[in-house]
Parts: sequence; C-alpha cells; structure tokens
Amino acid sequence: MEAVLAGLAGLKDCPVIGVPDAASGEAVAVKAFIVRGDPALDAKTVRDFCRCELASYKVPRLVEFRDDLPKSNIGKVLRKDLRQNPPPNAREGKI
Repeated sequence: MEAVLAGLAGLKDCPVIGVPDAASGEAVAVKAFIVRGDPALDAKTVRDFCRCELASYKVPRLVEFRDDLPKSNIGKVLRKDLRQNPPPNAREGKI
C-alpha cells in the first residue's frame, strides 16, 4: 500500500498502519499518515488515487496529515508511536 501511495504526486512520506474499526468490531481499518509536499493535497485526493490503484479493502478509511513523523536514529518510521495519541499538529480526515 505504501509503495502505491508513494506514486501520488505531492507526498513526502506515507506510512500505513491498521487500526481497530469500531463500526465492524474485530475488523481492522487502514489508516495512512501523510506528510505533504503539496499543501493542496487532501484526503479525498488520496482516497480517489487509492481507489484506482488498490483493492477496495486496502483503501485507507482514515487519513491523517502530519508535518513530520516519529523516526528512529537511522530514519525508520516508528509505527508504535503513530498508534499512540496524535500530536497537536495532526489533521485527520475520515473518508
């Protein structure tokens, strides 16, 4: 999913995680964290792009825009930190 998202113009970084989906109980929803290169990029554009490139169950239901991502000393995204409470500069869009 991340490789497909990386093909979208206007993205700097785009890790994806699974989060519990309250609507369906045990199912997992896909959540994408987007660091924008283009400030005009929005959640609808991300979802429309994913719909054309991915199976419907892989399309992110949640998109959170961040200014930066938590990374380790070697530059790897720390997914455990993404699962915790969002930072004050996070902007989330349900799709």
